[in-house]
Amino acid sequence: MTTDFQTNTFKQLIQQGIPPELPPARVPDADYSHAPVRKDILSAGDKKLALRNALRYFPPAWHKTLAPEFSDELKAYGRIYMYRFKPDYPMYARPISAYPARTREGAALMLMIQNNLDPQVAQHPEELITYGGNGAVFQNWAQYLLTMKYLSELSETQTLHMYSGHPMGLFPSTKEAPRVVVTNGMMIPNYSQPDDWERFNALGVTQYGQMTAGSYMYIGPQGIVHGTAITVLNAFRRVLPRDTSIAGRIFLTAGLGGMSGAQPKAGNIAGCITICAEVNPMAARKRFEQGWVDALFTDMEALVERTRMAMEGKETISLAYVGNVVEVWERFADEEIHVDLGSDQTSLHNPWSGGYYPAGLTFEQANEMMADNPEGFREKVQESLRRQVNAINRHTAKGTYFFDYGNAFLLEASRAGAEVMAEDGVNFRYPSYVQDILGPLCFDYGFGPFRWVCASGKPEDLKTTDRIALKVMKAQLEKAPEGIRQQLQDNILWISEAEENKLVVGSQARILYADSEGRIAIASAFNKAIKAGMLSGPVILGRDHHDVSGTDSPFRETSNITDGSRFTADMAIHNVIGDSFRGATWVSIHNGGGVGWGEVINGGFGLVLDGSREAGQRLKNMLFYDVNNGIARRSWARNPHAMQALQREMDRTPELKVTLPNLVDDTLLNKLF
Repeated sequence: MTTDFQTNTFKQLIQQGIPPELPPARVPDADYSHAPVRKDILSAGDKKLALRNALRYFPPAWHKTLAPEFSDELKAYGRIYMYRFKPDYPMYARPISAYPARTREGAALMLMIQNNLDPQVAQHPEELITYGGNGAVFQNWAQYLLTMKYLSELSETQTLHMYSGHPMGLFPSTKEAPRVVVTNGMMIPNYSQPDDWERFNALGVTQYGQMTAGSYMYIGPQGIVHGTAITVLNAFRRVLPRDTSIAGRIFLTAGLGGMSGAQPKAGNIAGCITICAEVNPMAARKRFEQGWVDALFTDMEALVERTRMAMEGKETISLAYVGNVVEVWERFADEEIHVDLGSDQTSLHNPWSGGYYPAGLTFEQANEMMADNPEGFREKVQESLRRQVNAINRHTAKGTYFFDYGNAFLLEASRAGAEVMAEDGVNFRYPSYVQDILGPLCFDYGFGPFRWVCASGKPEDLKTTDRIALKVMKAQLEKAPEGIRQQLQDNILWISEAEENKLVVGSQARILYADSEGRIAIASAFNKAIKAGMLSGPVILGRDHHDVSGTDSPFRETSNITDGSRFTADMAIHNVIGDSFRGATWVSIHNGGGVGWGEVINGGFGLVLDGSREAGQRLKNMLFYDVNNGIARRSWARNPHAMQALQREMDRTPELKVTLPNLVDDTLLNKLF
């Protein structure tokens, strides 16, 4: 049990920010998975600038000691992480009452930040990277220390402004304004290529926030478990006759680090056989020890034998292969093992810096080549992508349904010259999962990831919120139109089994998919439960940026928008601005989350519920806009389900007046062109 002395010391350390005395030097902990060494991309002049930028956080008296140390970090890792300044206290989400803060909102943000950096949650915790290989909460530990100090001082009439991990400072605002505004990687468009990220991140002036790492809303792999389970269920519904069991059917994919570690658990929830390859032995063991995968294999023969046994027994099981997925695709094709569903969730938004490991190299060899011979490594990656696609094409010729899971797999495969293009030479031969599944079935109707965290840290509070959400969704199902009944039923089942599936890693958090009506009803019920004392602390609302309105991503979230606007980013920008003055506690806007630097703009929010009347009004205003902004854009793009959903919402809400598209007879246009 934590003593009062320890608690008080923790609070004092938070409040001090940069320590008054130089802490002792330290080296990275070998027990943690560490970020790959980044490429040496800075000129000599740039390296001096990177050191100047890092040293400005500290008093000049320390510079003589820190300058050579930071120079060594830059040489060894390609970045300056400031390991010396990592705090000694354990990193995890404490109950909200444990944080020194003038506001509940400030304490809630500290809770979320520490959850993102919890070694049980984060992919590379000592490099402040939560998931995706480069999804960072901060660039360095000085930024963490200063941010926590500012949050402890934050008042109801101040806003903390965060520039790509750097806390610019507290600025006077109003009680109604967001308490924190976050931007990550917001580059001038002509400086948004992958090497631009390498250079400017190495300089210490920008970072890749992914989708929820840099906005403090990551809840561990549970979020992607849910999205993957919904995707896998609906993918099987596409390829199998109605009411056909998926037991004993194969879902083959790759990646067990970060978010993709959720795939085996999702497959188990869906009820299939999941085969998932992972080249990093430490990541594979971590997921196995956490119970997210049922069995590990290092021997291909044993994997093949166990897969056949599972197929014959119509099992629901997840099997992890510690090795390269290319070898699995090829061997299963040779063995004529039928793969029903195929995808890939390696971090191909970051292909040259550890997001994808090529076949033919061990994990260690790849890491060495990545740092010592980046051009050679790039060639190996592209060669491996061509080889992987060739194997996938062998499977799809025999009936496998392959889909891009929004990780830029098809995009990078096309750039490598792999055979992934459709006959028109413009589109891919395989769909994005958003095109076929989440777009038309979920996003167009307004269904997307709705998250909450019980700030008390008590499992019993999470159980109570599960019961509340289940009651609300069952009531909504009774009067729901046919188009959304399946989504509601899937999420009712999800919440019914959530506790049994042991989804919590880190904070007491939950996710489900809901539309505007459902999100507002659930959040309102939470707020009333807090006021009535049914919950022992505040509830923090948020979502993945992978949602209806928050993200403009032409190869993922907006890939099923076909009016030519999928390469624009107006929706995401309006989303974060609109949420900010409708009551969000914090808002964020990022470049690069999910599918790659320069390929997407995405925004998110956090909203603290405290049982007050003001919180009840804020949640209604903000959640309504947060969803319907995207439905309106999708309706204007002439997506049929979005047009239906928008009309239904306007019928319910007289103040909502949105421009509707007039449809054109195709025969008229065909006569002209």
